[in-house]
Amino acid sequence: MPSSRSLRRAGATLAVWRSTQWVAATAGAALTTVLVGVPTAVVPSPLFSRSVPVQWWNYPVLAATAVLAGLVLATFVTPPRGTAPEAPERPVDQGDPSAQAAGRLGSAGGLLSLLAVGCPVCNKLVLVLLGTSGALTYWAPLQPLVAVASLVLLAEAALRRLSTADACPLPVRR
Repeated sequence: MPSSRSLRRAGATLAVWRSTQWVAATAGAALTTVLVGVPTAVVPSPLFSRSVPVQWWNYPVLAATAVLAGLVLATFVTPPRGTAPEAPERPVDQGDPSAQAAGRLGSAGGLLSLLAVGCPVCNKLVLVLLGTSGALTYWAPLQPLVAVASLVLLAEAALRRLSTADACPLPVRR
């Protein structure tokens, strides 16, 4: 089995993606923007509000989260019949540890992104643990670091999923 990380293989996988994968990546990015951006009020909506204004870095973190999550989600899309690149005939290993690890990394990255761009005093867990002044004094300065950690986890998940796409291809629909 090839290494679970390779920029070259990840790029080669992206180069052979069909429109179905790109549509799934775009839809996944849009869905991630809504699921992370609306509850954190980075994306304005009448449903949620913030006590603390959105920081300038929340927007690029949300955009990068959406792109990376969309790429990860699109790796789970099966290409239409007859359009998949030729892969050796072998059973797909659903218990592949690197695929499971990439899924956990992506989930953790998405959750951390939600915590990173959220209002520091709107997070009930932080408020219970630190109080309002503690949330502003201790949690708010940590949020950019949490954002970096979330993007690293999402990038690693995308790299692993894209790098091993040819090693464990999804079955083609018949």
